[in-house]
Amino acid sequence: MTTHDDSLDEVIATYDVVVIGGGPAGTTISSLLSEKGWSVCLLEKAHHPRFHIGESLLPMNMPILERLGVLDKVAGIGIKKYAAEFNSPVTAPEQDIFYFAKAADKSFPFAYEVRRSEFDELLFRNCKDKGVKAFEGITVNRVDLDQAVKKVWASDETGASTAFHCQYVVDASGRDTFLSKKLNTKKKNPDHQMAAIFGHFHQVERRTGSDEGNISIYWFEHGWMWLIPLKDGMMSAGCVCWPEYLKTRDKPLNEFLQHTLFLLPEVADRFKNASLAGDAQATGNYSYSASRMAGDGYLLIGDAYAFVDPVFSSGVYLAMQGAVKGADYVDTVLKDSSQQVQLASTLQLSMQKEISAFCWFIYRFNSPALHKLLMSSDEKRLHPVKQKMKSAVISVLAGDAGNQQIKFYLNLFKGLYYFSILFDFKRHWRFMLFRRGQNRVQVDV
Repeated sequence: MTTHDDSLDEVIATYDVVVIGGGPAGTTISSLLSEKGWSVCLLEKAHHPRFHIGESLLPMNMPILERLGVLDKVAGIGIKKYAAEFNSPVTAPEQDIFYFAKAADKSFPFAYEVRRSEFDELLFRNCKDKGVKAFEGITVNRVDLDQAVKKVWASDETGASTAFHCQYVVDASGRDTFLSKKLNTKKKNPDHQMAAIFGHFHQVERRTGSDEGNISIYWFEHGWMWLIPLKDGMMSAGCVCWPEYLKTRDKPLNEFLQHTLFLLPEVADRFKNASLAGDAQATGNYSYSASRMAGDGYLLIGDAYAFVDPVFSSGVYLAMQGAVKGADYVDTVLKDSSQQVQLASTLQLSMQKEISAFCWFIYRFNSPALHKLLMSSDEKRLHPVKQKMKSAVISVLAGDAGNQQIKFYLNLFKGLYYFSILFDFKRHWRFMLFRRGQNRVQVDV
């Protein structure tokens, strides 16, 4: 094991676990495995703080942050988010607010909006405090998983190389998807090929009072938009669009993002005094997953395993939840590998259920039927059963989709969705044909 804290030496370094990637998934599993007594080395190619999209946490992130011992610190850098606000120009009412306090589990009535550069650095420093040997500016070049002792070769910014020997490799490399590319298990999702443009803005109009930190979601002709308020007065804003729309771009990305945001009058009004901070960014057709989450001596978590869509702010939650489950799995396998195959299958099934709970809504988010159901009438006048269905949907939005209390009413909501399709089948069929065509469009943004 190396003993130098800030740089890598040209030696063989030996640990129990090597983690690739220093985002929320990587730092969480590193911290938890270190607490369980394993020697852990984390390799992050960038330097913290670094920009990352995905600033909106979920209420079910709160118990994980508490377990890591950083909840108070996150409160210091974040702004409270009590609800998700949905806005539509084609429904009445035009706005519906889903307050987390109305979820089935009322233990966590809020989450935080955070600047990811601060949040990720906080988690990174925390894992070092817990005894993890964490390096920055280190690029993993090669991995050998074929022997009992796994090997990871990495180099620093001077070109100096180190071979890390370990019993277990965890890929938390995010959208770099290091291991699934190597193992040829990464598959694009043919049913969800949206793309996104986004940036940070000064002087965007915010909601007032306790609603100031709420995420705002807007449907529009070409997809949907997000507005996420940050504590320092900045607003994260982005548009998740059909690929065909992005192919119409005839101006620089900064201008195109602002042009797209201004397509909705209400959003344009909130941006009337706004200015873009830095440059806009984009990501192309991005939905994917790996066919296998774990194997002999390796595990994929977070975006290194799967990424779907940011619409319900599920990315950081799924990354950290996968890390929590993954830490228990790796700990068990390192102690006794005899049940590794069965345990890996159970873990993957568990995470697939978590992801699928969000995917059901994500895949249908732009459909007219779901659009109409989410934008309900005056909540005080809703039938008690519809109130229960809305509470079930809020529970999913909070990250609590596995709560057995909501199962009946969530299935009832889904049944109502399918039933409503029958009454407007032609419109739904046109939408499905349109979406199928969009899934075949490739766009370079």
